[in-house]
Amino acid sequence: MLAPSVAADVVHSAPGVRDLAFDGATIDGGLLTTITGWAHSAPPWFDDLVKYWSAYGIVIFAVYLGIAWWSARQHTPLTMARVLVTPVTVVLVYVVNDLIKSVVQEVRPCRQLPHLYHLEACQAPTDWAFPSNHTVVAFSAATAFVIIDRRLGYVAVLTAIAMGASRMWVGAHYPHDVAAGVVVGVALAIPLTLAGGRFGEAAVERARLGRLKPVLTGPQGRRRARVNA
Repeated sequence: MLAPSVAADVVHSAPGVRDLAFDGATIDGGLLTTITGWAHSAPPWFDDLVKYWSAYGIVIFAVYLGIAWWSARQHTPLTMARVLVTPVTVVLVYVVNDLIKSVVQEVRPCRQLPHLYHLEACQAPTDWAFPSNHTVVAFSAATAFVIIDRRLGYVAVLTAIAMGASRMWVGAHYPHDVAAGVVVGVALAIPLTLAGGRFGEAAVERARLGRLKPVLTGPQGRRRARVNA
């Protein structure tokens, strides 16, 4: 059952969590309680769907990457370079976000709000919440896809929004965790994707003339290359 009042929920409930750890419940614990209350009232099948999406939906961005690569074979070396640098961008953003987590050390909602309804198992006491890793990964990838191909990017943005929303629905993150994840993901992915494309363009152009040509250039691109020759 949900707590009768948010004020009663805002307590340090997890043994072993340092007193200096940041308490995010004071920011928007009430809003999260409302959101998880909707989850508590939702049909079980819908909650199960959101739960599995929240845990495994991030894999769909790998599918988007494959689509972006396939399409980029017909386009300029700059576009292909941006596609190839996208996994590196996402990993770098993830590492930076993990560093932020270790500095802020915000305790998970399920450990600050003991009566919070949550669909996902409560994480370890030192598995910090701020910012949301799932949201950071989703929005950094989506931002890269917007730069590479706007149509694919817009689909990826909607997917990222669904991922961020699901992290609140299952009770894993506060709204401000998700909002911060959006900011970190977008703010870092833009310069990293643009820089990676700029510095990788020449390398892709050279690689398209060698053994990697079938991987980096589609049939249409190869026909254009023969015509230009």
